[in-house]
Amino acid sequence: MSLNDPKWGNRGGGDNRGGDGNQGPPDLEELWRDFNRRLSGMFGRGGGSGGGDGGNKMPDLNFRQFGGGIGLIAAFAAVIWLASGFYIVDASQRGIVLQFGRFVESTEPGLRWRLPYPVQTHELVNLTGVRTVEIGYRGSERNKVLKEALMLTDDENIVNIQFAVQYVLKDPQQYLFNNRNADDSVIQAAETAVREIVGKSKMDFVLYEGREQVAANAQKLTQEILDRYSTGIQVSKVTMQNAQPPEQVQSAFDDAVKAGQDRERQKNEGQAYANDVIPRARGAASRLFEEAEAYKGRVVAQAEGDASRFKQVYTEYAKAPEVTRQRLYLDTMQQVFSNTSKVMVDSRSNSNLLYLPLDKLIQATAAPATAPVVEQAQGSRPASVPGVAESNISPPRVDALSGEARTRESTRSRERGER
Repeated sequence: MSLNDPKWGNRGGGDNRGGDGNQGPPDLEELWRDFNRRLSGMFGRGGGSGGGDGGNKMPDLNFRQFGGGIGLIAAFAAVIWLASGFYIVDASQRGIVLQFGRFVESTEPGLRWRLPYPVQTHELVNLTGVRTVEIGYRGSERNKVLKEALMLTDDENIVNIQFAVQYVLKDPQQYLFNNRNADDSVIQAAETAVREIVGKSKMDFVLYEGREQVAANAQKLTQEILDRYSTGIQVSKVTMQNAQPPEQVQSAFDDAVKAGQDRERQKNEGQAYANDVIPRARGAASRLFEEAEAYKGRVVAQAEGDASRFKQVYTEYAKAPEVTRQRLYLDTMQQVFSNTSKVMVDSRSNSNLLYLPLDKLIQATAAPATAPVVEQAQGSRPASVPGVAESNISPPRVDALSGEARTRESTRSRERGER
């Protein structure tokens, strides 16, 4: 088919009457009109006449037919809007539902639904996550924040304290609605608590032996402050990162610390010496006291025994004075002679009776080599003392008894023999 065919794109009345009039190519205008009719039908326009200029007119809208398409679109949009109300709460979270910005409920973990925006909204709050705030520094201990770290102690010294506070959430509703910025609230509460505790403590206590106690007291006081403001925050731990004097006086402070250590060392040495000397002195004093008590008991017992013996002797003396007197004399002489190494010989009575302390001589003979050697008494009469023969063991010596004393001794011997 040639493009120069006069029947291409035209459909005349005379030409259609021919036998082959319906076999020509389609009319472009007719195709365009058909397309417009179908498009109008989709939007609710009824079919019109196929006038020559009908395709150039604006289609008439049929709102009854057009309403069905809008309803379908509105229903689809409503489904999507309602589906936007679904949300998921993790196990570590709690959901807070707000209706026009006001708290409605707190939801547990799981798949939840609320009225879609803008009627209701929700907030997810993590309750198990540990949050940390730093006071006196940021990120590293070298990045100091002096307005937070410098604090005044009870003894009017300035210390530089850096610590961290770890906390978790216990009430999501209070956490969201009672505080504008939870981290700032924790920082201010912890700084207030630490300043109060440090202000009531000595510098040495804060820097050395009391650091753990300061942290524990700060945690307790910080929790009380946060509970007072209903923040919904639970302080889990307060960690003291660094506590030292300001850098400007660090060298002088080190000298003071060394002097304090020397003082403690000397005190410990003195205490060790005291622990060594004092127990020994107390032991010696206790020993002397016990010895004095023993001596006291012995003397008192001996005195009581002597007094008792004297009373017994006095009783016997009252019954038989002469016999008791003789007995006392003999006991006294026996005691005196038993403690002496002298040999008494009666040379005036020409008696062969000699009193020799044989028991003492035997003991002296059996003693060690340091004991004196015993010599027998000789019957010679020394020229210096007439009538008395003297023989001494160590040294040799003889004392003469008077004739009267010897006579009394012989008389007592005979009386004892008669009894």
